[in-house]
Amino acid sequence: MILIDPPLWPSRGRDWSHLVSDTSFDELHAFAAGLGLSRRAFERDHYDVPSELYEAAVTQGAHAVGCQELLTRLTRAGLRRRKAARPTR
Repeated sequence: MILIDPPLWPSRGRDWSHLVSDTSFDELHAFAAGLGLSRRAFERDHYDVPSELYEAAVTQGAHAVGCQELLTRLTRAGLRRRKAARPTR
């Protein structure tokens, strides 16, 4: 299932959502391509989606969920990829 959280994440003068799959990365990449997102928008385990595409994502079948629900479902599916720890000096 494709999930999207609300566009609450500000960056580069815009607000962003996170788009994930709780099934597979193949499902996620196919859905993102259908929205017209570049593969460059993929970061470890999610796509960053600008707020102006939020409604289109929901219309095309993404399930709108809260941020915590999105993270919980992604983690339960075993698809969560955390950032590598920075080395300490």
